[in-house]
Amino acid sequence: MLKNKNIGAIPLVQSLRGYHARYQSDIHRLVDLVHTSSPGLFLRELASRPEAVGAVLPSSRQLARQMAAQVPLEGDGLVVELGAGTGSVTQALLDRGINPQRLWVVERSAAFVQHLRHRFPMLTVVGGDAAELDLLLPANRRVDTIVSSLPLRSLPIDTVAAILGKCRQCLMADSQLVQFTYALWSHDAALFQGFTEAGSHYAWANLPPARVRVFRRDSSAAH
Repeated sequence: MLKNKNIGAIPLVQSLRGYHARYQSDIHRLVDLVHTSSPGLFLRELASRPEAVGAVLPSSRQLARQMAAQVPLEGDGLVVELGAGTGSVTQALLDRGINPQRLWVVERSAAFVQHLRHRFPMLTVVGGDAAELDLLLPANRRVDTIVSSLPLRSLPIDTVAAILGKCRQCLMADSQLVQFTYALWSHDAALFQGFTEAGSHYAWANLPPARVRVFRRDSSAAH
């Protein structure tokens, strides 16, 4: 009788072992998902570098489309995206019809860079600091538009000045800078010296609501 009981227990033990193996496999897949999916990666970077991420949630589709809508389709110069994060605005730029060969993505976070290269293998994704933008772009290539999701209001003022200085340096006269902010009614003209604000648009459905600002580089600003 004991032998029969032991024999009868074997399928149960095997079943439990199989369940445990599947459970472990599911746990590993869940951990991989948290580390590699866009929301999981965003939360991980937010926890480790909140001042650099500068937002509690990725840009909504409305905000991404609003930013992309400000980029002219004509022209053969580069469209440079700063602070692409997980790629919400990047995707919106491609959906708008920006030629992938024109789109140059700059991101400081190594984790985001790896994610962007995997998600957009057709694009040039450069890891680096926007404060050194001139060193990250190809020489003698015109830049038509810079699209920035950088959290300028949460960065040190000298860093912001360096970034905007490099933007002015890389843009041609009358080219444009598209920048979003959560400050819906800010007045900071002194910060954007060398640029003229050409308009603003609101993404009320974004959380929190955001303002998309369009600046044109003054023709009188030194290149």
